[in-house]
Amino acid sequence: MKILILGSISRSLLNFRGPLIQRLRERGYNVTTYTVADENSSKVAETLKDWGVEYHTVDIARGGTNPLADIRTRLAIQGLLREARPDVLLAYTSKPVIYGGLAAQAVAGVRFFPMITGLGYAFTPAAGAKRRFLRFLLTQLYRRSLRGAERVIFQNPDDQAMFTELGLLPNPECAARVHGSGVDCEAFPSSPLPEAPVFLMLARLVADKGVREYVEAARRVRAVHPDARFRLAGGLDPNPASVSQAELDAWIAEGVIDYLGPVHPVQPELTNCRYYVLPSYREGTPRSVLEAMATGRPIITTDAPGCRETLEHGVNGLLVPPRDPDALASAMLELLSAPEKRSQSMADESLRMARERFDVHRVNDEILAVLGL
Repeated sequence: MKILILGSISRSLLNFRGPLIQRLRERGYNVTTYTVADENSSKVAETLKDWGVEYHTVDIARGGTNPLADIRTRLAIQGLLREARPDVLLAYTSKPVIYGGLAAQAVAGVRFFPMITGLGYAFTPAAGAKRRFLRFLLTQLYRRSLRGAERVIFQNPDDQAMFTELGLLPNPECAARVHGSGVDCEAFPSSPLPEAPVFLMLARLVADKGVREYVEAARRVRAVHPDARFRLAGGLDPNPASVSQAELDAWIAEGVIDYLGPVHPVQPELTNCRYYVLPSYREGTPRSVLEAMATGRPIITTDAPGCRETLEHGVNGLLVPPRDPDALASAMLELLSAPEKRSQSMADESLRMARERFDVHRVNDEILAVLGL
């Protein structure tokens, strides 16, 4: 049996789908992978080759809504499906799901399994004609692309409920839910909490990740606790909601954050922080939070789709409303003033939840069951 995995960013094949790909190979399946070409493609190709997995690139525009570019994307994916003739197509992230689904409908014999790993910019509540139009457009495209899906895999109940309510699924029974992409607890071993009051946020620098709220909360907390440090790791992005270079430069010059740039691997930074923060507006299931949990860190995240599934308020961290720097700063101050025993208890609970609920091997069992493999 031949399985084709289609994504957008090359490194995601290793970081997010790597253990699944290896599991499929161990079971004797023929696996071929495709993503857009980027700066990491050659290294990813080398690793996948060592695993006995083919890697190819396909033209998928990550940002923008150029109709001609999107038509080219659909035709390119349709061509690769005709050439590769996979039995199963597993696609993740929006454009691979949409254009992979449309292409699969034109190629006989391909079982299509889309994985909804988050809805992003267009589906976060916000004013503006551009965002409303983009949401309308994506809704129509999802509805068309999912017509031929055998099962639709969701990472949180909110996304599943939205797709069901909007009538985007072929039928409600085709929906399946898994616990995110999972986390490899062996690759992210737990470590003792450092004494230094260091907060860390790992994310693409887009507004919907809550980057501006993180910076504003850091500004307020540092006025009370000047010894607290706020590290920010991640790169600028072609997303329409991306932070600008000028804005980032201003934060760095002010000294409100310690900007680390894109970081890989992330384990050393997780080990060096005491608290992990992700004030995102919406996620599938945030992988960075799972990695911080496996490392054994108290978490601050938002009471928002995808994020709330990773946290039990007051148990392994604190939930705050999205878009609320006041609440975020208050949560940071609460953790800073918490007794050592409470901080350690939160860290221990994060580790327990990562191992019992989000371990990647458990999640891969869920995915394989959905795929009928």
